[in-house]
Amino acid sequence: MIEMKVAGIALDAVTRSPIVLLKDGSERRALPIYIGQDQAKAIIGALERQKPPRPLTHDLIGNLLDAWEMNLTKVIIHSLQDNTFYAVLCVVQGENKKEIDCRPSDAIALALRTSSPIWVMEEVVADASIPVDRDADEEERRAFRDFISNLSPEDFADRVRPEESSES
Repeated sequence: MIEMKVAGIALDAVTRSPIVLLKDGSERRALPIYIGQDQAKAIIGALERQKPPRPLTHDLIGNLLDAWEMNLTKVIIHSLQDNTFYAVLCVVQGENKKEIDCRPSDAIALALRTSSPIWVMEEVVADASIPVDRDADEEERRAFRDFISNLSPEDFADRVRPEESSES
């Protein structure tokens, strides 16, 4: 799993649909997730630390967690099927642990309100993320190619264990 942070909310240039953008720790990969207008407002409210006069849905869920002495330990975006992301809330109450199915947008809004980490399964990142820093990616590829091109058979011989070399 890869821990990701909310980079912000963007709008699709064509459809004007909101997109929550998650970035990995190196900020080299971004995961765009299309969400609804209401979820975008909820996430923006949490990012800006807005306190509504009355609890909104995600605030209410946070209040319920507190009232029942439950902790949201993390959210996990675990799969992508037919262009739909799936997530779970990982909740702990004493010794009891539960995973609760939810939409990623709701999980993100709640994670922001409870300062809980957001994790994404590696296969989801591999399937749906976009590169953010193409220059750094190319530099890494170039450095690896240089490393490989400068290897010699002797470099491998130095790494053979003594018992393996005596069998030859």
